Amino acid sequence: MSSLVATATAAKSGSTVTASVNGTVVTMEVTRDQAVAAGDVLLVTRVGAFWFVIGRLYAAAPPPPDIPDNVIPPDPKPPTTTGSLVVSPVETRSYRSSGWRTDNTDVYQGQYGGWGNHTGAVFYGSKPRSLAGATVTAASIRVKRLSAGTYAPQSTTMRLVTQATRPGGAPTLTSSTAGPSLAVGASTSSFAVPTAWAQAMVDGTAGGIAFYDSSGSPYVRFAGRSSWSPAFTLTISWRR
Repeated sequence: MSSLVATATAAKSGSTVTASVNGTVVTMEVTRDQAVAAGDVLLVTRVGAFWFVIGRLYAAAPPPPDIPDNVIPPDPKPPTTTGSLVVSPVETRSYRSSGWRTDNTDVYQGQYGGWGNHTGAVFYGSKPRSLAGATVTAASIRVKRLSAGTYAPQSTTMRLVTQATRPGGAPTLTSSTAGPSLAVGASTSSFAVPTAWAQAMVDGTAGGIAFYDSSGSPYVRFAGRSSWSPAFTLTISWRR
């Protein structure tokens, strides 16, 4: 039989008291004339299946912390929430010096013959703003290349677009990064978009992406919404 130290979790009631021993709360027998208050540090022992209080240690139970009446304790930190948002484009279209193409909704980069250098644009509307206040952790798009230009994979230049819907004139292009490099007929379901770009769409400072190279080369045609229904679907992973 050995003695242990426990802490009373409540005052003595009748002949027993509840106390915590190594993180486990148990009911213990107390001698008839021994008073025990909640918080008292106790010297206890176990005999078979029963616990007994031998006595109290120290002068008294520690007093509760002195919290002024006008101090409001902080709220507990809420749990982190994560998720993903799938955003279909509200429009896909290509612009050149003569204006927006109306013969199809595909997304072109570059120039063919003397018809003008394309800016192929994808607009996501207001749906990304539904995540306002969230932190974007990743983003990706689905892309498919159609027949046009050289068959082999071609390097493209992807740009961030300020507008969330198609403007009357040329779209406003800002940041740039390497775009998908696909052979004709190939597709990808998860081409990464810079996290900062998706965050800008969530925050409302950007609204889409585009493909543009000032040299007019290479000439590449990506499927738009009318050619391939998943075209440029954006998936945004987020936490808050």
